[in-house]
Amino acid sequence: MVAPWWHEVFVALGVAAAAAVFWLEARRRGRDRDDRVWVVVAGALVGGAVMMRLGTWLQHVDLRANATLTEQWLYGNRSILGGLVGAYVGVHLAKRLVGYRQRTGDLFAPAVALGMAVGRIGCLLTELPGTPTGGWGVTLSPEEAARLDGPAGVTLHLSFGYEIAFHLVAFAVLWGWLRHQPIASGETLTLYLAAYGIFRFLVEFVRGNEVVFASLTRPQLFLLLTVPLILIRVAYQFRHGAYDVRREEGSPVSDSDLPPPRPLSPPSDERGPARARRRPTQARHPSGHRSRPRGTYALTRGCAVRSADHKEWL
Repeated sequence: MVAPWWHEVFVALGVAAAAAVFWLEARRRGRDRDDRVWVVVAGALVGGAVMMRLGTWLQHVDLRANATLTEQWLYGNRSILGGLVGAYVGVHLAKRLVGYRQRTGDLFAPAVALGMAVGRIGCLLTELPGTPTGGWGVTLSPEEAARLDGPAGVTLHLSFGYEIAFHLVAFAVLWGWLRHQPIASGETLTLYLAAYGIFRFLVEFVRGNEVVFASLTRPQLFLLLTVPLILIRVAYQFRHGAYDVRREEGSPVSDSDLPPPRPLSPPSDERGPARARRRPTQARHPSGHRSRPRGTYALTRGCAVRSADHKEWL
């Protein structure tokens, strides 16, 4: 274990790594020239920072038992899940503010994955690793156990190490494969969040957080409410073809991609006798000129005026 301030260092490195990946992907997609994109990024950073600090404020039903907002901001626990929610809200508020309508999930997905992997290194080095394993894992010294409020001389799960591995694999899939697939815009972030929500719910069993209800921790209770909503969205989008591999514009088209030919019209002799087109009956003006048929329009000083009587000139 190292000094607690290393946690802040790796959080800053994670933000820098995420910003670099976001810029590379925005440039690849030709969206880095729009200054409004960076306002959206600022909204994500501000929203994520605020909710990371304040997301764990409401821990007790009795509001008097919770810390004040100032105490929570200065000394409270930080929550990655709260930060993700805050970043999501911040992005949408920033989009409304600047009128940016394009979806940005495909830009954020690989950036968030790499940023989380780097940031979690600080958690691995400065926080309680996890629950006892019974034979393998990391062991805390008496000093570290006293500082982290954990057991000394007992092997513990490297729960943060598991999460780092998950995010690195997710980044490899997103960056190396999924971002090149022509699925619906923004859906890579939806898939990433669904996968992370499921993983995080499972890894909580060896994380060592406080159990509050039905043998579940607070993050697990939060995920029980949110992950089903994300999975419903994934199922809905899958049913409507959002994840189908569609042919990209400019790629060669095979005969199977062409629509079926339209049937030819039958010859005139097969359609029966041709019907004569009747011209509308036209009445003659007393002067000998033909007047306009009933229901037609005449131009009078640049305006179309309908004739009340086809026998009268306008």
